[in-house]
This record gives sequence, structure tokens and C-alpha cells, in this order.
Amino acid sequence: MPSVALKDRVPFGARGPLGIVVDPMTWRAAPYLLITGATGIGWFVVLSLALPASLTLTVVWVGVPLMMATVLMWRGGAMLERRLMHAAFGVKIADPYQSRPERGVGAHLRWLLGDAATWQDLGYLLMLLPLGLVETAVSVVLWFTAVTLIIQPLLMSLWVAAGVYTELTIDSWPGALVAMVFGTLVFVLAAYLVRGMAWLHGTLATVLLGGSQEERLRASRARGIDAAEAERRRIERDLHDGAQQRLLSVAVDLGRAQSKFDSEPEEARMLIAQAHAGTKAAIAELRNLARGIHPAILSDRGLDAALSGLAARAPVRVDVSVELRERPPAAVESIAYFIVAESLTNMAKHSGATEASVTVLRDHRGVVVDVWDNGIGGAVVCPGGGLSGLADRAATIDGVLVLHSPVGGPTLVRAELPCEW
Repeated sequence: MPSVALKDRVPFGARGPLGIVVDPMTWRAAPYLLITGATGIGWFVVLSLALPASLTLTVVWVGVPLMMATVLMWRGGAMLERRLMHAAFGVKIADPYQSRPERGVGAHLRWLLGDAATWQDLGYLLMLLPLGLVETAVSVVLWFTAVTLIIQPLLMSLWVAAGVYTELTIDSWPGALVAMVFGTLVFVLAAYLVRGMAWLHGTLATVLLGGSQEERLRASRARGIDAAEAERRRIERDLHDGAQQRLLSVAVDLGRAQSKFDSEPEEARMLIAQAHAGTKAAIAELRNLARGIHPAILSDRGLDAALSGLAARAPVRVDVSVELRERPPAAVESIAYFIVAESLTNMAKHSGATEASVTVLRDHRGVVVDVWDNGIGGAVVCPGGGLSGLADRAATIDGVLVLHSPVGGPTLVRAELPCEW
């Protein structure tokens, strides 16, 4: 396994100057921060014109559709910002809006204006002006200063070669080399500030664009209910198609054996043997089903033993590290187990990995589960897919699932599971 610490593979989790500079996420965030000032000015101008106009015209009928168009416009802008947050900062924010009504102008107006997320969107877009101007100003000054200082030796060589003599502050090779070194330090400082501003911007965007806490909890509970219903259907299907069919076959074989016991004892004996084999197969089916619901080793010995068992059955070497001073709640243990199980299954099927690791630790927020592999990457969360189901499991206790799987690998699945909810 690579020597880099597992926690350093998390998006925006690089440590050290070199890690900060070479991390692709830094260079995704830098362009966004350079233009966010212009974005803030644009939204401020548009909203400053559209809002007063639509409010003034509400006294006549034309103001109503204009108001709806204005609200839909800023909601569309907020939806675009959520996508940009994911692309630039790696922060995934789901749209928190209430369900759209089927018909009726009045119903649509109440839907637009009565949703708290609508006004939080407006607050975020207006906040872009001061925040964006600061981010853009800091970014422009630092990047311009760093690049200007770093290229001083190149400028010196061009000036000397061209025979140009001007009154420059830096007019010697030693001065140019010192400027290049200082510019490199400013360049690293700029990368750090990009990460800091990206973290601050992403945090504010999560608070404003992610909806209220009540709405997030409601969505989390809804996803939990859907996940529980899907699990119930899976168990019902497995029972019907597996153990139930085997037991039905056993009953038929025993009935035939009973009818032939006196007339054809040899055939009856064969049918009984067949029923015996079917019974053992049904028991195995039920055992596997019970393990899928909740493995006994998890209840008896905890996560360390249960995850070690999963790692032993994996087709590649999996390093397991569980750092828990005390056992977390049973729900957290169960969700952590199934997240690791599904992640390792996906790894075996799709990633082509040759090694993997599982790390479970406790921090101030709860239990953090990391599953890493060195496969080809490219994993995505699709509705109805396995990773989506894991996110739904985590959501039942207000947990969060984060996937980092660039094309070419590696892949990291991180689950943050609170121990209180």
C-alpha cells in the first residue's frame, strides 16, 4: 500500500506544501476564486434590477409572471452554484427544494415563495458580491506577484539578450534569483490561501445552499425510510426465490417418499436423501440471508473481528485498522459493516485493484470509515446503485458518504457516521 496516510487521500485533504500545490483540487478551485468576484457583481446587478421591477409590477398582472421568472432565475443560479461547488471544491450539495405542485399558478407561487430554500438561495447569491470581491482580489494579487517574481530570471535573460537597459528594481542576476525563490514561497502561500478560501466558501455554500437543518433532517429520514423499504423487499425476494423454493421442494420430495415407502423403498430412500440435501441447502440459504441482515460476529465481537472476516474473504490483500476505544452504537456498527462489505464487493467486481485498506477511527464527530483501493477508479454514485444505497443507509442516522474516485484511481469511500442523532 502507498506510504501516504489514508486521511491524505480525501478530497481537499492533502498535507504539506508539495501536496497542496500538486493536488488537482487546488487547481480546480483557483479559477473559480479568480472569477467569483465578477460572478458576484453580475448577480448583484441582475437582482438589483429584476427584484424592484417585479415587485413594483405586482400591482398589475404582469408582475406575477415576472416575479415567478425572477425567483426561478435565482434558483437556477443557485442550482448552478451547487454543481460548481462540486466541480471546484469537491463539496456535494443536494437541491433542498420542496416537491413541485402539479398545476395552478397560485400553488406554484406558494411553492416558490413559501420554500425557505428559495430565500437562502437569494442570500447566497447576494453574499457572492462581498465574498467574491475579496476572494478575487486576494487571488489576483498573490498569483500575479508569485508569477512575476518567479519569472525574473527569464526576464533578465531576455533583457540582457536584447540589450535593453532600464531602471528596474531587480537589475542583477543575484537579485533575480532571490526574487524567484521568494516568488516560489508566495506561490505556495497562494496555494494554501486558495485551499483556505475554498474551505470557507464551501462551508458557507453548504449552510446556505443546503437548506435548513430541519429540511436536511426531513430528507435524511425520507431516504432512510426508502432504504429500509428497499431492504425489506430484498429480504422478501431472497426468501421467496431462495429458501422458500428449496423448502417447497423438500416438502414435495418427502411427500413422494411417503407414498413410495412401502411399494418402492429404494426410490423412497433416494427421495429422502434428496430432501435431506435440500434441507441443508435451505439452511445455508437462510444462514447467508441472516448474515446479510446482521452478521452474528458483528454483534458478538464487534467491528474489528467482523471487518477482518470481510477482508479475509476478499480476493486481494486488504489491510484493516480499527481504532475504537469503545464500541459505537449498534446502528453505527451495522452501517459501517455494510459500507465496507459493499465497497469491497464493488472493488472485487469493477476496480481491478491489487490491494486495499479499511480504516475505522473515532473522532469528535463520530465514527469515520475509510475504504481505499488502488484500482482504476471512475466509480460514480448512480440512483438505485449500490453506492447510492450506502449513502441512504448512512443518511438514516444523519451520516454522510463521500466518494473520491478519479479516472485512473485510486478510489476512496469515506463514511462519517455520528454516534448521536
